Amino acid sequence: MKALLVSLILACTLSIANAQQLNNIDKITTSYISLKNALVGSNAELAKSKSKELLAALSVPTTGLKPAQQKLMATYTDKLKYDSRHISETTAIDHQREHFASLSKNMFALVSGLKMNSTTLYQQHCPMKKASWLSETEEVRNPYYGDDMLECGKVTATLKGK
Repeated sequence: MKALLVSLILACTLSIANAQQLNNIDKITTSYISLKNALVGSNAELAKSKSKELLAALSVPTTGLKPAQQKLMATYTDKLKYDSRHISETTAIDHQREHFASLSKNMFALVSGLKMNSTTLYQQHCPMKKASWLSETEEVRNPYYGDDMLECGKVTATLKGK
């Protein structure tokens, strides 16, 4: 009976840890999507603010990951923080978009490698900018050109949610 109770407690603890980690990954992706949407709207002030939120989400320690996932997270966290910090320090939309290209490349590598996103995400690519980004919808809304070329791009990959 004691062994059953201990097993049940251990299973619940692991389940809670996995849910918390999934929640942290969701915070990171949600913050990224909010930043992307601010750039789609060519709103540099909002992009600056949303980038600060992303930076904060990336600063939360990650626990409960498998060793390969921990290694992947360690590989990309500093790169993501670097671009988020640069975006958060300026309202020059062109500069924000330059860092967003690098940020997006690294976000795709992280999210596709972790396989922990709870919702489906779409990688979209702009041939004019030669850069990609992640989106919450299949409908293309280009963050690199905003209203000038809002629908420029296509879906190049789909990351199914858990």
